[in-house]
Amino acid sequence: MKRNSCSYLILVLLCALFPLVHTVAQKIYLPHYTTKDGLPSNNCYYTLQDRKGYIWIATDAGVSRFDGAVFENFSVDDGLPDNQILQLREDSKGRIWFLALNGQLSYFYNGKIFNQYTDKQLESLNFNSVIVSFFEDSKSRFWFGTNNNIIGLWDGKKTTKLYPPNKNDKYQNIFIYEDAKHDIWAINNNSNYIYKQNGFVRTQNPSYPISHKTLQYRRDKSIYLIDKKGLHITNNNVNTLIIALDSNLLNTGLGYIHADGKELWLSTNNGAYGIKYNGETRQFLQGIIVNQVEKDKEGNIWFTTKNGIYKLPKLKDQLYILNHENGLSNNTIKSIVKDNKNRLWLGSVNGGIDILDLKSRKVSALQLPNASKFSTIKQLVPDQKNNKMFFASDYGLGYINIDYPKTKKLHFLRETNNLVYVVKNFAIDTTTKLALSLSSAVVILNDREKLEFSSLKYKEQQDFFKDRSYRVFYDSQQSLWFSNISGLSEFSHNKLNKHYEKYPLLTKRINDMQELQSGTMVMATDGYGLIIFENGKITQNITHKNGLNNNIVNKVFTKEDYLWTIGNTGINRISIDKNRTKISSYDDVNGMLSDDLNDLYIDKDTAYFATNNGLIYFAYNHTLQETQAPKVYITSIINNRQKLDLGHGSFTLKPNEQSIILNYSAIDFKNRNISYRYRLKGNGNWVETKSRRLELSSLEPGEYTFEVSAKSQDSGWSEPAKVKFVLQKHFYQTWWFLAMLIGIGAYFIYVVTVKMTRQQKNKEQEQLLLKNKILMLEQKALQAMMNPHFVFNVMNSIQHYINTKNTSSANKVLTGFAKLIRKNLEVCTKSYITLDEEIEYLNLYLNLEKYRFGDQFQYHIHLAEDIDKEDTFIPSMLLQPYIENAIWHGIMPKQEGGEVTIDISNQNDEYLLIKIIDDGVGIDNSLKNKKESHESKGMTLTNERINLLNKIEAKPIHLSVQQNGKVGTIVTISIPFLP
Repeated sequence: MKRNSCSYLILVLLCALFPLVHTVAQKIYLPHYTTKDGLPSNNCYYTLQDRKGYIWIATDAGVSRFDGAVFENFSVDDGLPDNQILQLREDSKGRIWFLALNGQLSYFYNGKIFNQYTDKQLESLNFNSVIVSFFEDSKSRFWFGTNNNIIGLWDGKKTTKLYPPNKNDKYQNIFIYEDAKHDIWAINNNSNYIYKQNGFVRTQNPSYPISHKTLQYRRDKSIYLIDKKGLHITNNNVNTLIIALDSNLLNTGLGYIHADGKELWLSTNNGAYGIKYNGETRQFLQGIIVNQVEKDKEGNIWFTTKNGIYKLPKLKDQLYILNHENGLSNNTIKSIVKDNKNRLWLGSVNGGIDILDLKSRKVSALQLPNASKFSTIKQLVPDQKNNKMFFASDYGLGYINIDYPKTKKLHFLRETNNLVYVVKNFAIDTTTKLALSLSSAVVILNDREKLEFSSLKYKEQQDFFKDRSYRVFYDSQQSLWFSNISGLSEFSHNKLNKHYEKYPLLTKRINDMQELQSGTMVMATDGYGLIIFENGKITQNITHKNGLNNNIVNKVFTKEDYLWTIGNTGINRISIDKNRTKISSYDDVNGMLSDDLNDLYIDKDTAYFATNNGLIYFAYNHTLQETQAPKVYITSIINNRQKLDLGHGSFTLKPNEQSIILNYSAIDFKNRNISYRYRLKGNGNWVETKSRRLELSSLEPGEYTFEVSAKSQDSGWSEPAKVKFVLQKHFYQTWWFLAMLIGIGAYFIYVVTVKMTRQQKNKEQEQLLLKNKILMLEQKALQAMMNPHFVFNVMNSIQHYINTKNTSSANKVLTGFAKLIRKNLEVCTKSYITLDEEIEYLNLYLNLEKYRFGDQFQYHIHLAEDIDKEDTFIPSMLLQPYIENAIWHGIMPKQEGGEVTIDISNQNDEYLLIKIIDDGVGIDNSLKNKKESHESKGMTLTNERINLLNKIEAKPIHLSVQQNGKVGTIVTISIPFLP
């Protein structure tokens, strides 16, 4: 144990006494594009920016067009005569010419490639040699210099081949241009010619270029020329030296040059050189063969190499990198912070901390003694009050004096019970406290100078809060904020506020916390964006919908009124205002850093980022500026697998040409996060998308105007690119076909209408017949009511009373019988009678039956009080057959006689309920005892009447006949009220 302690102490002393100190040089970060990014080949020969802004790259595997995000590749399959394209040129019409290794010319125009098979005029443009120079003069004639001692002239219709007039003249590898006097010049490394009278005449000029690549045409119709002395301007055959160049530099295999009024760029076999005219020189890509240097319209420099293409952003967009090659101890930087001595502390891996002096550019390397315990220095926090720098890994925490290496002693956190602890995060206040976010709890150390704690002696809810935690933070009021598996809590003045209980959003995992100058808290969440928490309330939730790169935010840094965030997809800077939240995406930076971001520190005018590739930093503007919207173009239209000529502003398509593919792109070499929106009708709603392709497979015939617009994360929407097309109708969609269909339809409707009218008339006739039949049945019912049995019985009763000289009874029966006959005559002429008439009729009939039976027969008629019998109508002659049946077949078979009750009441608002109840033998018993089947003719006629009435009336009559227990029968009739 002592031996290990001694070894540990010696290692600490060695690290403290002999810190590594050396000076580092900053290096500009160059975005690099290769086949991994979409290039067809890494062997690139030439780069050209066209008038629209696209970057074209010529390679040995075809040509690529780059819009800042996507490489669109073309090869022999698309119409190139050869995949090895050596140079690119653009003419006055916007055609992009391809100068191929096999000497055959082709060009790209309006979305299509034209070659000798698709443009017959190109057949003669074959010189059986490599074309080394291409020039369009003021008369729209094209001049070609070749490597085979031939100069070609093409006027758009015919080709003229010019050969040297004698053996002393050489046209090999010649460069052709036009001066301000419109004279045509041709120059190579040993000759200078002027075009006179359909031929070239040699002139005396002592200055010749090193090669055709060291010449550049200027807008003022002069040329830049590099010879063995340096860079010249040649104007009207007069040379002016601009800057002398070192002969060693000129012998490094010069490629194509680029020069302007400020500096010269050389491409060589040993990288690229930027040389200002005061002699200041910069070298890039040392050891890499650079074929060409091109400057785009925005001021970015593009290096075309045998290892892809590189971009040197313009000065204000340049990023700088410090890594192991530049003097850091390790490329992987996990944490970063700045002390009060203008030094950056960089937490690395393997127990390393680099201290970078921003003024002297010197780096001091601090190696912690236990590299396995401090394998990753994931957090650095300066204690400015006590002049200390705290550091932490997953399994340890400590501090060292900020004036290191002057003071070298290290102090480490100790758990007094030697229990293992895992540090998630830590924070210090402005007094003496240190809060630990552990995998098992949040622990508060009241004396961080002592740097000890015991997991067994803490008081819960005072200096110990159980459960796995993720983040701790002390605000300006010394309140401790922490997040754990439950959510966000605040411990202030010995009171615990569980904010997550009020706001479910605060139950989500919080990766980082910071405080704005206003005291507003900012929470970086793991999947829910940024949460702005002010005065105990969530005031904002900033997410991807608001412009955030990603809803997963790993770190947040506050600087003045701005928030800086890093996540898995890059950097955001956010200005928070009550009325507006403005988000800047730094897409040009995000494309380079992507998921390598670990930590950040924002200084007064420089943003520093800890990445897996070193320390990357850049200057930033404090004011967020509106970015200009990117230009958007329709790059191709494919109809039924055929590319359409984009030179036409509109297209007329046949009905079967419904399949349309529209490709479009926006040019932006700074922002990669481009959104698009499109619509097919001028007054239609815009549809937003990230796709650069729209497939329309089942368009309806009609006129369409396709519009597409683009925007970066920091810009508004661009002016839309438009194309019109008309999809013709099928014959069955034309007006004459529709008119014919309307005629046929009208005739069909006429036929159907006539048929329906006839059916309606037939129905009305049928109803008339039914009514007539009902009248006939009513007459038959009248006859049936006066059946012979009833008449015979009544007449017998009258005869009996006469024989017995009971004149009074005979008169009563005779009078009742006469009234009943007269009532029958009245009723038979009506389809409906009042309830009052029906009751009167029934009383007449029942009194006669009672005379016949005497005391053996009783009857009762009950009428509900709420029924107006004079205003309630029922069908005539409907009840008597059922009452007669109850008397004859129910009561007569009983020796002791019986009783019939007629109960009339309201069933509901729509129906009258009539019940005929007798205590006779019962209908079921009567049917069993009968030897022969017998059915009352009156009841049969009445049932048929009911069926007919139900067919012609809106509401039906309901009839029910059933035995009432063991004996007796009940007839229930529901009759709808007449409207």
